[in-house]
Amino acid sequence: MLAYLGRKWMRFSTGNLKPTWRFARGASGVPETIAKERVDTVVIGAGVVGLAVARELSLRGREVLILDAASSFGTVTSSRNSEVVHAGIYYPPNSLKAKFCVRGRELLYRYCSEYGIPHNKIGKLIVATGSSEIPKLDLLMHLGTQNGVSGLRMLEGFDAMRMEPQLRCVKALLSPESGILDAHSFMLSLVERNFDFMGEAENNHATFSYNTVVLNGHVEEEKMHLFVAETGLCEAEAQLELIPNLVVNSAGLGAQALAKRFQGLDHRFVPPSYYARGCYFTLSGTKSPPFNKLVYPIPEEGGLGVHVTLDLNGLVKFGPDVEWIECIDDQSSFLNKFDYRVKTHRAEKFYPEIRKYYPDLKDGSLEPGYSGIRPKLSGPKQSPVDFVIQGEETHGVPGLVNLFGIESPGLTSSLAIAEYIANKFLR
Repeated sequence: MLAYLGRKWMRFSTGNLKPTWRFARGASGVPETIAKERVDTVVIGAGVVGLAVARELSLRGREVLILDAASSFGTVTSSRNSEVVHAGIYYPPNSLKAKFCVRGRELLYRYCSEYGIPHNKIGKLIVATGSSEIPKLDLLMHLGTQNGVSGLRMLEGFDAMRMEPQLRCVKALLSPESGILDAHSFMLSLVERNFDFMGEAENNHATFSYNTVVLNGHVEEEKMHLFVAETGLCEAEAQLELIPNLVVNSAGLGAQALAKRFQGLDHRFVPPSYYARGCYFTLSGTKSPPFNKLVYPIPEEGGLGVHVTLDLNGLVKFGPDVEWIECIDDQSSFLNKFDYRVKTHRAEKFYPEIRKYYPDLKDGSLEPGYSGIRPKLSGPKQSPVDFVIQGEETHGVPGLVNLFGIESPGLTSSLAIAEYIANKFLR
């Protein structure tokens, strides 16, 4: 762990793997005169994408400082998703989502195999439960093929139901490349292999600073200056001024709100934010999972539909649904002031949706699980929008890379996004 004391960085042991900076205070408890520190690279946000970016940059020789307002890594969107490795079926050809998902899946499976991250390529069935949905299934087959997804196969309903006897459908698209992984183990591996903990890491070019919020920034002498403080002191004056050569804004739900706090960045380059909450319910009262594969319905507006997800322990989850969140101001998103409670009554909408493909679902078998918030760039009744990755060539600010709208398939795409950023923005 690191602490700023008397303008010198000092290392001391904490007995855990959560290194951070702490900020010096005078005897009165009031922050001393703000210090300035030049650093090579700052990654804002220790979610799975931020961690992957930090790893890639550090492997290429950059000294990276990762900042996160939370007390640990991956506490927001990265830990509140389906933990699915997507194949790359749903996205428009040549979009960043399509390219990153296909490339990211390859990199992710390779990484998991090399470093022993729990995962399983169990495959997925996307199902049409009525004849009116078959054209949409055909379109998904076409998109996936164009995106370079291998092994896709259209099945008649009886073939799909032979694979999954509890399933009911008229046709299904089989995706053998889809799978599941332990997202926490993946992120923990990215952390351990970036921080020189007891000398056992692959490299020591990365430092983590949790409980650290970036208050704002401004452009000065062709560099972005960042002003940071301890979490909980967001309305106070900054405690430290960082002067990095490269800043990667990977703040997830708060990325746009943070970007608006950067003086010198034209707000017209910051896209509007939309937020969709998705709830998960777990299946109870069964001795064994009803399905061996992931089962997805035809996608709906804002999401991929209430689908069946299995985790590596055999727990069956249904979700997420789509609930658009209104009236979230920049300050609330910046501070992650979202309501993550799963309201029991939402199960009432789950039962009929699930029974379209799993008619034997019993009343009372769904129990509240967890929820997550999707950082979206399009709202209700709007067409889906691609990932946005902006550099100086777009917004004109030297050394600033903004990542906006990194929702699904962000987990699958994480290593590919990192590769892209390193290839494009390292000088």
